[in-house]
Amino acid sequence: MDTTINVPRAEVLRHRYRSRLPERLQELAGPVEGNVDLPLHIVWSGRTSYSLDRPKSRMTLYRTVLAEGLSEDLVAFLHHRLLTEQWPVLRRLISPCIREVWEDAFPELLRTAPADTTAA
Repeated sequence: MDTTINVPRAEVLRHRYRSRLPERLQELAGPVEGNVDLPLHIVWSGRTSYSLDRPKSRMTLYRTVLAEGLSEDLVAFLHHRLLTEQWPVLRRLISPCIREVWEDAFPELLRTAPADTTAA
């Protein structure tokens, strides 16, 4: 008899992202300006250096850290104010699993989202 439990991939991902969350957004105390170099366990190929002073570069950094960073990386590389300010656009650029986990955990992010929250 096969005792393998089939858990949907999306639920596995949601669990993974939930386990990395800080308790409060204010714990995200990363830099707000200058350049950031991400370690190889977050970015294993391609671009590793990002400028927080350039909006597109900052958005790419946040997307990457949200998707690949461990809990200590979230705290070290993300800043709660920048995350909140970018959320209306950022939420459309990240995976639905990441978006759902963060918005469920931090309803204040939803207040920054556009009125039409059905668009992904």
